[in-house]
Amino acid sequence: MTEKEKCKQGLLYAANDEQLTAERRICKSICQQYNQTEYSNIEKRNELLEKIIKKTKQHFVIEQPFWCDYGYNIELGENFYSNHNLIILDGAKVTFGDNVFIGPNCGFYTAGHPVNIEQRNEGLEYAQPITIGNNVWLGGNAVVMPGVTIGDNTIIGAGSVVTKPIPGNVVAVGNPCRILKELK
Repeated sequence: MTEKEKCKQGLLYAANDEQLTAERRICKSICQQYNQTEYSNIEKRNELLEKIIKKTKQHFVIEQPFWCDYGYNIELGENFYSNHNLIILDGAKVTFGDNVFIGPNCGFYTAGHPVNIEQRNEGLEYAQPITIGNNVWLGGNAVVMPGVTIGDNTIIGAGSVVTKPIPGNVVAVGNPCRILKELK
């Protein structure tokens, strides 16, 4: 089994594998081109984003700068907007529903490292998918950790660290992120 196959199955894998390293290098080079493209050149920016992110709907905006690991594991819903400094570590699938709005300096991290010191020092990691529902708003500096699902119509407060699934129709805040109130 290749390291990429292990990664896709959520198993421990060697992130420094030649194939995965080459794929990250290509993706990050395109991210760098995107980040250095003149802001007013929307056509070129969108062209580069479509090279990075393999599944998008018609209307989406990602403000510069933007970084991700592979791009091919990211899916954007319709009417997606992210403010500046979006980081997506997409070793596993990261899915955003329709009408998702993301504040500045947010991160979505599918990658995690083992608690076992020897495994961690060997460079092993794992990746778990992240799913963001429809009509979700994440405030600035929010971080979403591996394996998290956020339900439809939910608001995640600025500065939150989301370590566990959050249901739909709630406002959740804090570190770790907790439900503050239900939305009607």
